[in-house]
Amino acid sequence: MGVFYWVVKAILGPILRIVFRPWADGTENVPKEGPAIIASNHLSFSDHFFAPLPLPRKVVFLAKSEYFTGRGLKGLISRAFFSGVGQIPVDRSGGEASERALRTGLRVLAQGELLGIYPEGTRTPDGRLYRGKTGVARLALEARVPVIPCAMIGGFEFQPPGRIAPRLGVRPGVRFGKPLDFSRYYGLEQDRIVLRALTDEVMYAIMKLSGQEYVDHYAQRAKVGVALPLRHRGHERAGLGDAGPGSTDGEASGRARAGDLAEAAVDEPADD
Repeated sequence: MGVFYWVVKAILGPILRIVFRPWADGTENVPKEGPAIIASNHLSFSDHFFAPLPLPRKVVFLAKSEYFTGRGLKGLISRAFFSGVGQIPVDRSGGEASERALRTGLRVLAQGELLGIYPEGTRTPDGRLYRGKTGVARLALEARVPVIPCAMIGGFEFQPPGRIAPRLGVRPGVRFGKPLDFSRYYGLEQDRIVLRALTDEVMYAIMKLSGQEYVDHYAQRAKVGVALPLRHRGHERAGLGDAGPGSTDGEASGRARAGDLAEAAVDEPADD
């Protein structure tokens, strides 16, 4: 898969740069070697292409297993493509599957690679930044690696939900922030309060990079039509240390488990 990744990037890279003229900022903040997590907002399907494009290193993303289980020629092409661009399938059914997703991410990091995840757990339905799930924090603490906040810019306008063809008049961009060091919390990966606080710190860093408005609820709630209050950019903390409105201790504890990782690390299908 490693060779195919660079072949695909060598072919697609120049085409994407010429046709869409993407821009990048802060690439020097991504370590040139060693394991790290790239935690990004998720604006559109095109994030898979434009996030790793300016980096000289391979970025491995955890992707939903449906991309790899299709049948016939279409399934074969999908499987070959997503494998070629560095995606690893994970089962999002919860329970033991979620724990396996966590172990997959840890294995990638143990190999010294860059692991890309989307803490929101799904693409934004309206361009705003939503509450992060705690899988990113658990991964960072268990693997003992830094987290690089990453902000995709213009992707929502470039390829809005339900739109297959991108808009040529929009230049997509990516901005990488300075690494977040959570070494002072090593050994506390089972502490739900720590996991929530670190996740909120990651989301705050992404918010500062992207300029998005922040909503202190999970994006999936917005997708099912639940009215959500808005928390504007520039807020002192993105819900830091808050278990969430209306959450019980049991619910907050459940979010700190590996189930959050499976939702935080993979993409959702495009809205029809």
